[in-house]
Amino acid sequence: MTEEFQRIIQQDREARKKASWKGTLLEYLELVQEGPDLAKLSHKRLYDMIVSCGVRDISADEDPKLKRLYKSGSVRTYNFFSDEFYGMEKTINQIVRYFHSASLKGEESRQVLYFVGPVGSGKSSLVERLKKGLEELSFFYAIDGCPMYEEPLHLIPRHLRKEFSKRLGVQIEGDLCPVCRYRLKEEFQGRWEEMPIRTHEFSIRAKRGVGVVPPVDPNNQDTSVLIGGEDISKLDLYSEGDPRVLDLSGALNVGNRGMVEFIEVFKNETEYLHAMITATQEKSIPAPGRHGMIYVDTCIVAHSNEAEWKKFKSDHTNEAILDRIVTVKVPYNLRLSEEVKIYRKLIRQSRFTADIAPHTIEVASMFAILSRLDPTNKCDLLTKLKLYNGEEVVEKGRTKKIDITELREEAKSEGMTGISTRFIMKALDNALSDNIEANCIHPISVREALVNMVKESDFADDVRKRYLEFLQDTLHKEYLEILEKEITKAFVYSYQEQAESLFQNYLDHAEAYVTKRRFKDRNTGEELEPDESFMKSIEEQIAIVGTAADGFRQEVIAYLWSIGRKGEKITYESYEPLKEAIEKKLMASVRDVSRIITKARTRDDDQSKKYDRMVEQLIRNGYPASCVDTILKYAANNLWKD
Repeated sequence: MTEEFQRIIQQDREARKKASWKGTLLEYLELVQEGPDLAKLSHKRLYDMIVSCGVRDISADEDPKLKRLYKSGSVRTYNFFSDEFYGMEKTINQIVRYFHSASLKGEESRQVLYFVGPVGSGKSSLVERLKKGLEELSFFYAIDGCPMYEEPLHLIPRHLRKEFSKRLGVQIEGDLCPVCRYRLKEEFQGRWEEMPIRTHEFSIRAKRGVGVVPPVDPNNQDTSVLIGGEDISKLDLYSEGDPRVLDLSGALNVGNRGMVEFIEVFKNETEYLHAMITATQEKSIPAPGRHGMIYVDTCIVAHSNEAEWKKFKSDHTNEAILDRIVTVKVPYNLRLSEEVKIYRKLIRQSRFTADIAPHTIEVASMFAILSRLDPTNKCDLLTKLKLYNGEEVVEKGRTKKIDITELREEAKSEGMTGISTRFIMKALDNALSDNIEANCIHPISVREALVNMVKESDFADDVRKRYLEFLQDTLHKEYLEILEKEITKAFVYSYQEQAESLFQNYLDHAEAYVTKRRFKDRNTGEELEPDESFMKSIEEQIAIVGTAADGFRQEVIAYLWSIGRKGEKITYESYEPLKEAIEKKLMASVRDVSRIITKARTRDDDQSKKYDRMVEQLIRNGYPASCVDTILKYAANNLWKD
């Protein structure tokens, strides 16, 4: 094993040694001539970093859910973000658009990228991803010994830059820092082509190419945090104007060639932000003491919550700063399927080893999203949640025709308030703490944990009342519907096959009815008239009665015929209203027996066998054995009340 460790260490050491490069500026110029991108500026570096991981255009026409959400066109996703961020397509596209514009040296290259959103919406995580992305890059070239790791092309004298720019195929901008200017003059006697150049890797810990500015105490806002200072210990050796006394370790110095993060940016006094604006607008910052201005090439990314943003924006004296900010809203996610992915990711990253019953994360996610939605007179919030998830919502046998774009337009600030992901994760932890012995969580325990947390949290009375209504009424009813379907699937032998059989039978009868023909029985081959009573037994499950049946049958046949023409596979799930009718028909067929067997305190042999088979099927369907009994008791107490 020791030899194996030694081999890994040696391979890494050799790879790093091979990747490193040292040479003179003259040699570096040859490299730039072969690959001008070596001298790219920070915004271009970050943009290339994002798109180099891959860009995918997902056609909305290929995915029914996406088509309902985005109508036509395509959804652009970036692999750089896709493994860590869910339901943030709009936000991420705005971020990439900023970097693209800035990489072309447009006006946005001289503006701060600012994220605003509620706590736990992902602002800090987005910045962390950008910072880690820089660390994952191979290397960049810098003047050896420069405290700001600056671009070597700064060494080329101004009167020669036009000629060198033409030969190299790059635009040279920027000036030497005072330290390198002093070294060029004193150590190399102005022979700039001999100055040493070497490669470096971006590093957060080593403060190389990545700077961070935390909120500073308003009573002690020392600008050295941003622009460095003077080393007092060297003032005995050198004069105050000597560059050798400079300590260029401020965040804006450190972030040269990469990026600088301003955390909770508006907690700082306005005067303190001027250095940030100068850095992005003028591409320079004041040097400590009497050393003039220093060129910086950095992308500044700031973030804060909405309350601080509104307070800052309301002060008209801040207009100059506001004009130099590109604002990107980072709201909470509003898509159920994506919210579920967020918690599954967080659980994978933790040491959470408990069993999780089906629909547990889904129910918790539904509560989070319900809390973030704005009410509308077009539908109830649960329907809105399902529409935002790209689902078809069926009411009285008809798919609800509500324009999602209109829903979004009337609720522009939606997602900027509500329950955070951290709140939900705490509820999952609390539910597990209350059930340590079984080492299992399920929708009932998580809902109870959420109820307790809402009661104990410092919410306004009206907010607390609304949240409790979601948990104790809306989600209680929704979970019971889910649970009845799950128990039905466990009771009905080969549920999928029976659903498909019902579907095909209905299709045969409906098609014959619509075309006014007889149909051939699939088993006996007999020519039969369409069975009106059979079709009605399915249609009445979704309140299709009387003359409405004619229209419904015609819609079913027309819809399935159209998707059949496209070559899509037709199943009982193809048409949402009919799918719901078939599932309710199956549920109705076993409701009485499941109610009796589940509620019975004592069971005869036949009932016991059926109950045991149902439990075995639930376990096969993913229910942990330790919580099946609890879930079935919950169903018995709430689902089939006498």
